[in-house]
Amino acid sequence: MTKVKVKPLADRVLVKPAEAEQKTASGIIIPDTAKEKPMTGEVVAVGAGKKDEPMTVKVGDKILYGKYSGTEINIDGVDYLIMRENDIYAVI
Repeated sequence: MTKVKVKPLADRVLVKPAEAEQKTASGIIIPDTAKEKPMTGEVVAVGAGKKDEPMTVKVGDKILYGKYSGTEINIDGVDYLIMRENDIYAVI
């Protein structure tokens, strides 16, 4: 994993989304138009947290987040999501 020079503020985290599935479990290839947006990813950078609420996720955690959570950004040709910690449902 490459080092990203972005430091999220407050309770925000920078997430690299997982790749969309290419095939189903039975081996059927999924066309680009039918692929669903992944809802899992890996935490790349973490903000400092709020005054009375420290961050509970850390860099390297695999997470599950909401389907429409976060804002898509592109850094050095790589797509990331930046979202608040409360948009994260679970660490997996």
